[in-house]
Amino acid sequence: MTELYPFSSHSLQLEKLRYHYLDEGSSGNEPLLMLHGNPTWSFYYRNLILGLKDSYRCVVPDHMGMGKSDKPQNYPYTLSQHIDNVEKLTDHLKLDNITLVVHDWGGAIGMGFAVRHPERIRRLVIFNTAAFLSREIPLRLRLCRLPGFGALAIRGFNAFAKGAIRWACKKQERMTEDVQAGYLEPYDNFANRVANLRFVQDIPMNSDSPSYLVIQHIEENLKLFRQHPVQIIWGAHDFVFNDHFLKRWQEIFPQAEVHRIEDAGHYVVEDAHERILPMMKEFFEKNPV
Repeated sequence: MTELYPFSSHSLQLEKLRYHYLDEGSSGNEPLLMLHGNPTWSFYYRNLILGLKDSYRCVVPDHMGMGKSDKPQNYPYTLSQHIDNVEKLTDHLKLDNITLVVHDWGGAIGMGFAVRHPERIRRLVIFNTAAFLSREIPLRLRLCRLPGFGALAIRGFNAFAKGAIRWACKKQERMTEDVQAGYLEPYDNFANRVANLRFVQDIPMNSDSPSYLVIQHIEENLKLFRQHPVQIIWGAHDFVFNDHFLKRWQEIFPQAEVHRIEDAGHYVVEDAHERILPMMKEFFEKNPV
């Protein structure tokens, strides 16, 4: 695990809870704020961190309940709470001129932070994600939201994290035993899988959902970034965030530089990090802060 994830751990105390994050690279370099989704954690970005930390400051938190952060059983695992936590971290580290790098739930969380503080955002790098309302949800996710069944599958059998290893990565040869162990390490028992379930339950599919108005507000304010440099890197074989979501992003950000990676899935960074790194570096160089 140390070989795959050779980083120093840092933590911020939030209401007596440990909020874990990585802070790799010189504090004088421009910051890249990388936000993961569910059921990943900062481990997902490990190859990008290794390739970028010599020139950039890579700040990568684990959302509360995920990765090496604490996993409280009674906690408001809502979108607004996760945005609050990112806000507190960026304030603590005094981050400005931020390049936001987002994937999966990290898109809603990151753009939620961005619309609160547009003056602190300089560039966007968007992997397979959404930060807008949508009625599209695959059957596998619908099943995981069913009362009783979802808790049994996700918390009892770890089906969500194990299923993601099988279905989210297109190049299964990259899912070696060590990589699989890295993804699963934080979610090794029923209690530690609490946020995996809560994230699924928090998907705002109707106006009664606690996070519905939060997403609606984010979507209405994405226009704030139509003059910003935006790069979209999209895994073409994603059973959750398919081309419908990619097209919506292109409508929102017509200025975006788009790379659709034909042989990558939802875990696009796992599938194609060696191609993504030069894309990102060239994008940063073409669009200096």
